This record gives sequence, structure tokens and C-alpha cells, in this order.
Amino acid sequence: MAAVPFSIVITTYNRLDLLKRAVQSAFDQTVPAQVVVVDNASTDGTSAYVESLGDRVTYVRNSTNTKHAGAVNVGVEAASGEWIKLVDDDDYLATDCIEKMAEAVSLRPAAVICSCQAAQVDTEERELSRTPSTGPGEVFYIPQGDIHYGMLLEVVPFGTPIQVAVRRDAFLKSGGWDLSMTSCDDIDSWIRVAEHGDALFINQCLAYRTVWPGGYDQKIALQRRLQTNMLIKERIYARIGEQHQAQIPKLATIRQYLHLHWALVALKQKQPLVTAALGFPAALSPQAWQLLQQAVRFKKVGAIAPIQKIALA
Repeated sequence: MAAVPFSIVITTYNRLDLLKRAVQSAFDQTVPAQVVVVDNASTDGTSAYVESLGDRVTYVRNSTNTKHAGAVNVGVEAASGEWIKLVDDDDYLATDCIEKMAEAVSLRPAAVICSCQAAQVDTEERELSRTPSTGPGEVFYIPQGDIHYGMLLEVVPFGTPIQVAVRRDAFLKSGGWDLSMTSCDDIDSWIRVAEHGDALFINQCLAYRTVWPGGYDQKIALQRRLQTNMLIKERIYARIGEQHQAQIPKLATIRQYLHLHWALVALKQKQPLVTAALGFPAALSPQAWQLLQQAVRFKKVGAIAPIQKIALA
């Protein structure tokens, strides 16, 4: 079977040293892939570095900073591959990432999104944690009709951009990343891409995500992250297939569950006032606690009991 062509789209802004690592990980792939670098108007020497790489990369430099979503959209437009592997400049790929993803998507032509396990690493590249394995076999797929229900219950493990590849035509049909989103623009995109086909997951660690103080999410207030999380859940809720309508929790219960989740995050961060503000009155809801316990259990054991999942390898 012929290899599925991939483009690796790397977005960057003023992180030259980290960008070099991301680009090198793209060059080190065991199968060839187009490398696209989208520079969001950096001022730190990024332009000179990327231009020095010559025709090894397709370089797009934005005249102004279009934020992460804008850079992703520009990169996908510039890409020529059938599939797009997204990479943020502070993350990097295992050498066999594209090879394994190309093999997986060739097994399921109806797939439009493919995710994998990823290791979370610190600034010294020491592993902190890893996405748990889940589902049957080394590669499994989730039919399109089950995806949004699984996302609602947080048992479909798409993850962050470094874990995910998307089929380019489905990405374009979905409208690309929403420029109005201040966070969760990736998850919002997966929701819409998943309207166009099946999902794949590879139970192998093929990517590395850097956890560091400079990460964008670390700068967003928890209350704002809760609000965005609610918006995402509402968008997923509206797309649940008819076959799952009888099983889905009420939207009000999901909102209470999210309050509990972010209250516990605030508690871990030693923010007692924020904990109280986010947790009340949600803490009085047995149904919200049940959803929270279910989410924790799923993350520990990788169970996707309500979702049809079929092993491919």
C-alpha cells in the first residue's frame, strides 16, 4: 500500500531555540514529509534561521501576529500533504511519528483525525507523565457517530495538537481554527473535523509536549478557562448522535461537573477563594460528583465502555 503523504506544520513566535528542536524532529522522521514553518512575525532571528534551511522547508512569514489559530490556518493552506501533522514550536516528534500515523490512516480510509499517546516533558526533556493507553490493540478506530458522545464524556483521547494529525480536506471543510477562540481552539477544531469521518488512536508514544511556565494556558485565569470549557461542551452537546441521546447527562449537570473540576484545580493551586467561587453550589450536586468520578476512572483505566471501538492492529 502506498504511503499516505503528510505535511508537518510547525507554528512559531519568538521561540527560536525551541523551534530548532521542533524542526529537527521533523527532519529526523523515518519517512519523508513536507515541513511547513509558519512564523507569526517573530523578531528574534527566526526568519534568518528558517531561510537558511532553503528548500528543506516551506516558509510562511506573517506580516503581523495572527495568533495560534491564524498561524495554523495559514500553515494548512500552504501544505500539500493529504494529512497534516500539527506541531507547536515548544513540542517535538518521535522519529517514527509520521511513519506510524501514515500506517494507521492507510488502514482506515474513512478516518479524518488521528491521535496518539504523548509524553509530557519538562524544559530539560525529562518525562513527567504520559497519556495512558486506551482502547483495544495498538491502533483502534472510533466510528464517526460515536465520537462526539465520547468527547462529551472525555473518553475519546484526541489531546493537544502535538498528539493529533488531521486530514487536510476535512480540516478545510470544517472551516479551520476559530480565530475568536482564546484557548481550546484545538479541541474546538477536533469537534468540527470529526463531523466528516472516523477517528483513530495509536497506543504508542509518538510525540512530546513541553510543560513549562511560558506555556500559554498557564497565563489564563481559571474562571476564564472554565467559561471556555463550558462553551466547548455546549458545542459537543449539540452534535451528539441520536443513538446516544438517551444516555447523555443533562447540560446543567455537565456545567456543574465543570465547576467541580476547576474548583479542584484551584484547590491544588492553593487558591481558596477561587475554589469556593467555582465549587459552590456545584459541590451539592450528587450527579456532578458522579460525572467527576467517572472522568477520573476513565483517565486511569482508559475505559470507553459506551463507545464502539475496533482494533485495527
